[in-house]
Formats: sequence, C-alpha cells, structure tokens
Amino acid sequence: MVHLRQLRYVIEVNRQGNHISAAADALHTSQPGMSKQIQELELELGFSIFQRSRNRVTGLTDPGREVVEIAQRILNEVQSLKSIREDYGAQEEGTLTIATTHTHARYILPRVIKSFVQRHPQVRIALLQGNPTEICEAVEAGKADLAVGTETLRPFPRLLRLPCYQITRSLIARKGHPILRVKNLTLETIAKYPMIAHDPHRSGRWKIVDAFEKRGITPTILFDAVDADVGKTYVELGLGIAVMATDAVNLRQDRDLRSRDVGHLFEASTSYVTLRTNTYLRRFIFDFIEILAPELSPEYVRSTLRGREQEQITK
Repeated sequence: MVHLRQLRYVIEVNRQGNHISAAADALHTSQPGMSKQIQELELELGFSIFQRSRNRVTGLTDPGREVVEIAQRILNEVQSLKSIREDYGAQEEGTLTIATTHTHARYILPRVIKSFVQRHPQVRIALLQGNPTEICEAVEAGKADLAVGTETLRPFPRLLRLPCYQITRSLIARKGHPILRVKNLTLETIAKYPMIAHDPHRSGRWKIVDAFEKRGITPTILFDAVDADVGKTYVELGLGIAVMATDAVNLRQDRDLRSRDVGHLFEASTSYVTLRTNTYLRRFIFDFIEILAPELSPEYVRSTLRGREQEQITK
C-alpha cells in the first residue's frame, strides 16, 4: 500500500537536491526513517525511484521522474479536499499565501492587499519573496496559493500563467545628474554613465541588456543590485544611474532622486498571476485576483483553468 507520507518524502528529497538529511530536517523527521519509507515504497512499486551510488541518492531514475509528478498531483488533490472543507465550513477564514518578487511586494501589491483585507478581515496574508522563477517553483510545490511576478528563466507547463498588466521602465538618477538635462534620451547617452543593474534572475535585467545588445552597445554595469530599493540606495550615493520599474519610483519618498520615462527605449515586462492547475482554489483567492486585475474575473479564471486541465488530460 502506498502512503501519502511516502510520497511527501520522495517529493522533498527531490526538492532538496537529493539530500535525504536536508529533506528529513525540512519535514521534521529522522533520516533513517525517511530512507526506510522510501525503500518500502520502491519495493511496493517494483522499481527504484532514486539512483544511488554507495548508498547515496544521486538523482531520479526515469520512472522516478514520473513518480514525482504523480505524487505532486496526488498531494495537490489532497490539499484541494482540505480547501473545500475550509471554504464551505468557514469561508471567511484561512490563509492566502502569495509568492512574489520584491518590486511587487513593495510597490504594487500593498494597495491590492489593503483592499483584500477590507473585504476579508479574517483571512491571513503570507508573503513569500523570491525571483520570478523561485516564486513559480513555490506555487508548483504547493508552498504558495499563487504567484505574482514577471517572466521566468524556464517554463512551467503544469502551471497556468495569466497576464495581468505591463511594467514600464523609468531611468532614475541622483538630483543634479547631467543625464537629467539631456533633451532626447538615447541608449547611447545612457551607456555613457555607470549603471546599477538588476539581479540577472529578473526580467528587468534581460530587457535592459537586450535593448543595448540589439544596438551593439555595451553599457558600463558598476554592479548588480538584488532589488529596486538596493539599487536606489546606490543611485542616491551618486555611484551610477539605473533603469527600473516605473512603479518602484516614488519621488515623495525618494527625495534625492529624479526619474525620466524610458518606455520608448526599453521593452515593458508582463506581470502574471500564476496558479496550479488541477487544484481547488478557495473563493477568496478569486477575489484577490480580481482586485489585482479586474479583467481576470472569477468566471474567466475558472474557465481558463478548466481549459488547461483538459489540455493536460488529453496530452
């Protein structure tokens, strides 16, 4: 008989890079106990899930990859059953876990969360921050109900990504910087000055670098900043200029900075709401999505989810 506990162990070992000790710590259990349960599952299935070398797990076997995908779907369905119980038993209570990037958490989501909390005062909000790829991984793993962020480094075929708005870009510089006096900004002009760049894992970095590369220009990147606030700190020191999301610039707070629209020079990024397919979404999740992007009505999201689920069944 296959037990849910065994499936959780397999998923966690894979998630922890094949380190059973780390997986055991994450699930608050013992390493020998976890190893025994996985071996019993392999015996029940009649094949090895993990490749091993000298009693160490080194990776997944081919059927093991299938097991991980099926196990994740099973655990998602179990969570869906719990969500249905919570939705109809106490629909105004629960936790909404949102995986998102720093820029969204700091500058875009506060107004959305404020409106949501006014509608659902009994629902707790939990934020998980990471780069766009990490936040989608959190949704895929069931650690978050949804993600809000831009383009990712790799595709996520088991997730549904719904575009919700465009993020345009502005150039920021310290007050008095000579670039602020240039009438017609060009990429060539911007490239004359040291730049504080985005983390390479964020789409803002790709869009900016691509714009220069297409023109055969190599900008001087002083260093990579992790997020918009860190970048603005170094711009305020006069170490360079930066191109970042327009929403991240608040001149009432950033009093030593000035900004200029550069949407004509750099492609906008698309922000997405990312959801798991084949899972039950509580009603307040649909409310949150609609507050964030009114065009994403509950009816539209449900219909799109059903369409994606049907596609996955027929593949």
